[in-house]
Amino acid sequence: ITAQEGVQVSQQNTKDFFRVLNLSKKCDSSQHKVLAVSMCPQSLPYFAAKFSLSVTDASRRLYGFFKSLGVHVFDMEMAVDFSLVESQKESVGRYRQHHEEEPRLPMLTSTCPGWVHTHSAAGSPHHPHLCTAKSPQQFMGSLVKDYFTRWQNLSPDKIFHVIVAPCYDKKLEALLEDVPTALHSSRGAACVLTSGEIVQIMEQDLASNNAAVDTLFGDMKEEEVRLHEGASSDGYLAHIFRLFNKDVGVLTYRTLRNKDFQEVTLERDGEVLLRFEAAYGFRNIQVVLKLQRDKFPCHFVEVLACTGCLSGRGQAQAEDEHADRALLWQMEGIYAAIPVWPPESSHMQELYQEWLVG
Repeated sequence: ITAQEGVQVSQQNTKDFFRVLNLSKKCDSSQHKVLAVSMCPQSLPYFAAKFSLSVTDASRRLYGFFKSLGVHVFDMEMAVDFSLVESQKESVGRYRQHHEEEPRLPMLTSTCPGWVHTHSAAGSPHHPHLCTAKSPQQFMGSLVKDYFTRWQNLSPDKIFHVIVAPCYDKKLEALLEDVPTALHSSRGAACVLTSGEIVQIMEQDLASNNAAVDTLFGDMKEEEVRLHEGASSDGYLAHIFRLFNKDVGVLTYRTLRNKDFQEVTLERDGEVLLRFEAAYGFRNIQVVLKLQRDKFPCHFVEVLACTGCLSGRGQAQAEDEHADRALLWQMEGIYAAIPVWPPESSHMQELYQEWLVG
């Protein structure tokens, strides 16, 4: 990250959020913005742990806080749905087009900005293997700046869109997003705030009432929180693997070098037909990239710079800047207990046809 990027990332903070919020209360309507906050699913277990509440009650308290400020609040599960479905489609296309002279596999996930920015810049040998589907954060930016603004009859530039995420690298992702587009001249996310930053401002205002998330992009009842199958990285490996083997039950993960480097295979008569891997942390990423250079047969790799999105430094870091392992263990238990829903919900398919296809 360059010095200039570092300065711009640091400007995404709670002061900027309240600056825009206060401008919208002044008389000069030309300065007014509609504020929208989108919540990463991996942030919810953090709030549940910090408030000693169930994840449902914690989410309602969180949404109530933002709505008391006059802010629209969305969860990002619909954006995760879009990203998963688009990644599934690309994986099938790559599998069909792959050959030794022009390899299209393995496909490497590209939703973790920490790993993408560090290892896979344009021109690197790994760049052609990156999945080109938008990340959930990018899809959410498009949903808010395009779909939501049309529904509200607003100019996209009148929206100040904030993402709440567990990871500081998501601030970098917002900064490096390609703009402008044909739809609008501003980034999908104007600001990313970490879960920890949100808790700090909530602790100063404990009087807000509980509320439900805005349901423009959801098909769930108000009290329900849902997640996707798989690890806390939104489950790309699990969902794409099931696309190739719809009859598989519980996925069997085989540990390779360590617990953060695992493998799932599809075998028939003792022959490995598909090999999917999950590599978390830079040491394991280096191993995967070396195997790729050595042309080790692998079809898909779910890649994260850290050991999982729950462990992002924006919510799982203690005051001594080391991982808060007790808190992380608590969040993992909360996350594992949240009901799992498939991404291809009826509402998602309807919105997919209307917004992306139509």
